[in-house]
Amino acid sequence: MDTVMPATSSVTSPSDRDFDLVVIGASYAGVGVVAAAREAGFAGRIALVGDEADLPYQRPPLSKGFLLGKAGLASLPLKAESFYADAQVVFMAGRRAIALDREARRIRLDDGTELGFKTLALTTGARAAALRCPGAELDGVVSLRTLDEARGLSKRLAAASAVVIVGGGFIGLEVASAAVTLGKPVTVVEAGPRLIGHAVAPEISTFMQRLHETRGVIIQLATKVERIEGENGRVAAVICADGSRLPCDLVLAAVGAVPNTELATDAGLLVEDGIVVDDLCRSSDPAIFAAGDCTSHPNVFAGRRLRLSSVQNAHDQGRVAGNAIAGRLEPYKAVPWFWSDQYDVKLQMVGLASGSGPAILRGAMEEGRFSLFRYDGDRLTAIESINRPADHMMGRRLIAAGLSPTPEQAADSGFDLRSLA
Repeated sequence: MDTVMPATSSVTSPSDRDFDLVVIGASYAGVGVVAAAREAGFAGRIALVGDEADLPYQRPPLSKGFLLGKAGLASLPLKAESFYADAQVVFMAGRRAIALDREARRIRLDDGTELGFKTLALTTGARAAALRCPGAELDGVVSLRTLDEARGLSKRLAAASAVVIVGGGFIGLEVASAAVTLGKPVTVVEAGPRLIGHAVAPEISTFMQRLHETRGVIIQLATKVERIEGENGRVAAVICADGSRLPCDLVLAAVGAVPNTELATDAGLLVEDGIVVDDLCRSSDPAIFAAGDCTSHPNVFAGRRLRLSSVQNAHDQGRVAGNAIAGRLEPYKAVPWFWSDQYDVKLQMVGLASGSGPAILRGAMEEGRFSLFRYDGDRLTAIESINRPADHMMGRRLIAAGLSPTPEQAADSGFDLRSLA
């Protein structure tokens, strides 16, 4: 099997197994911890443990350019192999942590290796949620979260005659975009009343639905999957609760993500929809930090504790944790932002919408270039943009500074938002 890059070093003897910092999880957050700690002057021994065979890599291209052959393996690594050697990081790939002894400050890996630590960082991320219905175990029912899964999906897409995607969120729609571009018939089955309903305003949902339908995707909203039928152990059709039968030979389960918190839970750390951390990414154990998709953190923009699954959050939390481990205490206060590429459309979101305030249109929806400015009272809380990157970038500045254009200013495309900053 081809890999982005193999591990750079390994533990070879018992004397090598004690570290000042062990990081469990080798993606955005884990790499952020390591990089920030070193940059802030942390001089101790570091081990970075990842359960995949590849160097830490970018995940967003997996559901976009990678499936279309536009993002090759060489473009995926977050850092070059030389980074880990230069930073004197023992990178252990293809190893999974299975037990944490907080009292002894040791962590056991699936190959029997035990690592001692003074400080531990859990950056274990999340995994794709499983499709729970009869037939979900059939060959041809797949998920997409890892590079190996993307490799497999790419091969299956090339051979597929019809694709059903269960879930109308970002991953489901991005894969739908790629599959249709590759000439495959695609049906998206969404249990909710609209697409991406958990993340965007109804106007954006409607725009994205029309976009996909004009490209040939069949969208079935408010529809639940009852079971998956098979023939000779392989997928043959998806049967919906309304009685509809969707013949297919490939099913993508895109029904959300589950934080990988089992290690923390078994060790007695406080876990509530994620490993509970403070604004410095410290867990309920002062020797253990956590960052990324696996955490629940106090968010100043939401005004409450929440778990975010995003590249931005994982990267920024990782750096907060790494800095804190090195003694540089800089609380997490980054503005949340997200993006999704589908066909030639770039959807960008910044902030966290309250859901109850007005959505002010800026730009022309019919031209496919517009933004919705979301308010809570007179306070700007979020901006959702379609092909208007300048609005998105200004939104990141305005929301971070607590500045709000009036609804009238937001609606006026001629008003220079830069004047407020």
